[in-house]
Amino acid sequence: MPTALVTGATQGLGRALAESLAVRGWDLVVTARDASRVAETVSDLRDHGHDVVGVTGDVSDAVHRDEVADAVIELAGPHGLDLLVHNASTLGPVPLRPLRELSSDELAAVLAVNVLAPHALTHSLLPSLEAAGGILIAISSDAGVEHYETWGAYGASKAALDHLTLTLAAELPALRAYAVDPGDMRTAMHQAAFPGQDISDRADPATVAPALLRLLDERPDSGRYRAADLLAALR
Repeated sequence: MPTALVTGATQGLGRALAESLAVRGWDLVVTARDASRVAETVSDLRDHGHDVVGVTGDVSDAVHRDEVADAVIELAGPHGLDLLVHNASTLGPVPLRPLRELSSDELAAVLAVNVLAPHALTHSLLPSLEAAGGILIAISSDAGVEHYETWGAYGASKAALDHLTLTLAAELPALRAYAVDPGDMRTAMHQAAFPGQDISDRADPATVAPALLRLLDERPDSGRYRAADLLAALR
């Protein structure tokens, strides 16, 4: 069975993708910060009859990342890791504030989760990814290429994540690496960015997951992709 690691897998797009992979027969390592949600997710995914390992913790914690990497290597075995999805993310302090009101420590905390943690996990798991000829997916944002007021820390982190992901692709052409902008979705994080606003018009993450599956199925050239474009080709 192919094996995937999905971070931030208990909610939103991470959960939707993990469920889609489980239905397809993948073995999974899933991570998130809330222990009860990790346990619930693992139980639900195991209903599909495949190996699912949950590791609770914060991706910015080096000890947690080591535990995740160990779990992946044990589950994937010599075949290696077929898919690494960097989905765990943070907006930073909410309500979102202009950069002039953001401290260096607050910016560093955003970069620790959204940039440094994905780099560290990729570094640890790269031999396993290379063994399988695997795929790396980093969940990006339009804030990484546009300049929205109060989104500076988050946008800068996503721009950096895009750059790291696609530079790795240039350095290792045998792998496929994708930075994917999923668009606005109906998620807890998106709601936190717009407190008190009705976001029911945003896309259900379950309708966005097929865009990521298309990348797995077709393995196009490494690059930055918009989910909307990938989904349009499926219609």
